[in-house]
Amino acid sequence: MIGGAAWGQGADAVSPALSRPQARARAQALGQLGRDLFHDPRLSASGHMACSSCHQDNTAFAQGNDLSVQPGGHRAVPSLTYLQAVPQFTEHFHDSEDEADESIDNGPTGGLTWDGRADTAQGQASIPLFSPYEMANASPEAVVRRANAAGYGPRLQALLPPRPDDTATRFALIAEALATYQQDARLFYPYSSKYDAVLAGRARLTAREAQGLDLFERADKGNCASCHVSAPGHDGTPPQFSDYGLVALGVPRNGAIGLNHDPAYYDMGLCGPDRTDFAGHGQYCGLFRTPSLRNVALRHVFFHNGVIHTLRQAVAFYALRDVRPALWYPTGPDGRVQAYNDLPARYHANINMDPPFGPRPDGRPALSDDEIDAIVAFLHTLTDGYFSPASPKP
Repeated sequence: MIGGAAWGQGADAVSPALSRPQARARAQALGQLGRDLFHDPRLSASGHMACSSCHQDNTAFAQGNDLSVQPGGHRAVPSLTYLQAVPQFTEHFHDSEDEADESIDNGPTGGLTWDGRADTAQGQASIPLFSPYEMANASPEAVVRRANAAGYGPRLQALLPPRPDDTATRFALIAEALATYQQDARLFYPYSSKYDAVLAGRARLTAREAQGLDLFERADKGNCASCHVSAPGHDGTPPQFSDYGLVALGVPRNGAIGLNHDPAYYDMGLCGPDRTDFAGHGQYCGLFRTPSLRNVALRHVFFHNGVIHTLRQAVAFYALRDVRPALWYPTGPDGRVQAYNDLPARYHANINMDPPFGPRPDGRPALSDDEIDAIVAFLHTLTDGYFSPASPKP
């Protein structure tokens, strides 16, 4: 046992309060267990896939290869960094009175994963364990059986409550351990980018980076900060570079995804197919959660279907989607560009037309090639590892 009493959260568990040293020791043991489980392929049905197979440590816990989606999958791998502040999903989000006009309904917001269907780190950690595209376990019993066979039984036993010791309790403990590991701030939300150093007075942006930030924030240019919030909170908390909203961007269909070989198949995010509680809610079809841009320069692919493979191309998509659609979408037999071809036409009204999207009277994009490059230069300042938060000012 850890400190003589280390109990989980089983429904029938006897859970006396832990002392602070006991609670810290239990959290440390859970985190270490979660780290080992996260990197262990023996938890998968194949014995060859771990959480870290897709969420690699050296790429901000996103994928480390150039595949649009991983073998058998249908969505790009999201980064697991900077998820600690994502609110639980709500269909109708109202800003707090400290941040903005709380009378405005911002629509569907929050939740983890691309479609926001998990509200807790434990819930999110459970999804890949059962997904047929990922670790493909048939049941919680299969996960527990594989964990025991891999030698984790004694460590689980040490962290279990006095009762009950059953499969459900052990599986919940595995999910809790994975979630606890992902709460390690040093790894998952260190706030150690150059931009954080600038906000802390430890560094300065170059002229090029400062130009990129200005373009990133200007409503008549990139307008990126309207969704990827770049300013610290009113309470001084660092910016997360996401408003956590769900939005339809109309990205091109990705032929590299096996399911897309069926012309009748569409991944429509909030309204399905992975998420089922909003099936039939046409106003939500095509919406996916806005990810944080922190560590975005480490990404190999972009958007929910991984159709875009460079950061510059991703920024250019925003500026050129509607003024140069032939760059992004195929041309049909009639010679017309098939815009927004990864979403049925009846849902095209859901697609975001806020600037820089939408047609422009002069037909010119909101951003020039040089301005796109400047924004990319700024986005590189969001990569962690520029400084240690504990280090003194230079």
